[in-house]
Amino acid sequence: MSEFLKLEKRDHVAVITISNPPANTWTLESLTHLTTLVEGLNEDRAIYALVITGEGEKFFSAGADLKSFADGDAGNANAMAQAFGQAFDALTRFRGVSIAAINGYAMGGGLECALACDIRIAEEQAQMALPEATVGLLPCAGGTQNLPWLVGEGWAKRMILCGERVKADKALAIGLVEEVVGTGESLDKAMALAAMTAKQSPSSIARCKTLIMSARDGRSHADGWRMERELFVDLFSTEDQREGVNAFLEKRTPQWKNR
Repeated sequence: MSEFLKLEKRDHVAVITISNPPANTWTLESLTHLTTLVEGLNEDRAIYALVITGEGEKFFSAGADLKSFADGDAGNANAMAQAFGQAFDALTRFRGVSIAAINGYAMGGGLECALACDIRIAEEQAQMALPEATVGLLPCAGGTQNLPWLVGEGWAKRMILCGERVKADKALAIGLVEEVVGTGESLDKAMALAAMTAKQSPSSIARCKTLIMSARDGRSHADGWRMERELFVDLFSTEDQREGVNAFLEKRTPQWKNR
């Protein structure tokens, strides 16, 4: 466990808190540990959802500490870029539902962390930006790829090329976040959504997520529909499929096994 990440398990939900005050910046160590944590949660069949948030009341995460790049060392830059990519790729590929509880500023790699999640809940005081070009850098952890998918090319260019910062209400209007809540309420809302996923079959959710994410790959509708049918049939090899159907017919709450 990294000193900069805190992990708590609440029933079927894992909560990861970024804890590196004052701005909850990412380090090589914490990025490496995020990758390890998510991979471990993938193996924990009792975990169906993951919530990630920042410690304190001001920052979700300000991204990387710019002191890491002050010496202009390309080798160090490559190590950080690879760590960012691996960590947020692991977060994107988490088999369950991932939710970012954005409790404050989400800047650079902080916003890219939220972009790697399935759902984003922002508090009303939160602000989001990808300001890397302002300091001679660029988003290297999925920002240029994930942001246009959510908000469209125009707003992605405004945020990345013009360095425009958006407040929570604007983030909601452009589709960057799914909901805005009051100050201090993002974690509770994220946990409520995560609890809803526990009522769903985790085996079904994993396959549904694969299908939804595959739409980003530019595959044809026909290919997507083919995948739907294949994964639908694949569910019949799981215990959860039998449990779900029989629980419904027997008018009882299903007991998921995630297998």
